[in-house]
Amino acid sequence: MPRFLAPLFLLCLTFNAHADSYITRLLNKPVPGGVAVVDLGASAQAPKASYQGKPVLVVKEQQNWLAIVGVPLTVKPGTQQVSSGGRNLSFTVGNKKYPEQRITLKNTQQVNPDPANLKRIEKELAEQIAAYRMFSPNTPSNLLLDKPVNGPLSSKFGVRRFFNGEERNPHSGLDFAVPAGTPIKTPAAGKVILIGNYFFNGNTVFVDHGQGFISMFCHMSKIDVKVGQQMARGGVVGKVGATGRATGPHMHWNVSLNDARVDPAIFIGAFQP
Repeated sequence: MPRFLAPLFLLCLTFNAHADSYITRLLNKPVPGGVAVVDLGASAQAPKASYQGKPVLVVKEQQNWLAIVGVPLTVKPGTQQVSSGGRNLSFTVGNKKYPEQRITLKNTQQVNPDPANLKRIEKELAEQIAAYRMFSPNTPSNLLLDKPVNGPLSSKFGVRRFFNGEERNPHSGLDFAVPAGTPIKTPAAGKVILIGNYFFNGNTVFVDHGQGFISMFCHMSKIDVKVGQQMARGGVVGKVGATGRATGPHMHWNVSLNDARVDPAIFIGAFQP
């Protein structure tokens, strides 16, 4: 091999090794509601990164630091950028079409709430957004997550939902069809940062896994944890129920990265393009 080609050859080997890395293969699903894995390069200290003005989870794999970026459902396909160390690093968001779901509710307040309920909803939404935006310095214990319950999926992430014929926000998590009373286990170690009984979500628990990587469980029949409690992987946070806006018992699980709700199926190896 000519001497001047040797560094280029080694660079290609390095790039290919990263392109085929475990984390990239596991998580890199850059679509609206998906995850982008962006290479930040090698450095002695962990770099900081941000996307859309919000801090991003950064982990190290072998010699390189990787930004694990949550892509909001509202992002259009095309080029996006992560900022890190004065650089703008581009990634491409592909297209994904989500199906529709039509649900009939007997309680019309859960479709068109009156002013009193709207005031309650606004207060509860502010609490939950504040929790989603928390960013602790801890590195998550694992990125390949456990299922919070064992059971079939009853509703996928991103589904466009119509309640009594009126379109509302897309489905922001996964629903598992399991009986009431089934224990819900945290899919990674973390800290309980919020609990509440909310108008739409019913009994709800937020667990911070580190650096803006957050799980939310709702519609629970019982909460078995307190705010500030440290949870080991597999620790029980409560039991499945049908509180809030629910047509029957099931387990609803959200995953959030950098305040973007993303498809939990990515983290359990069940993502479908």
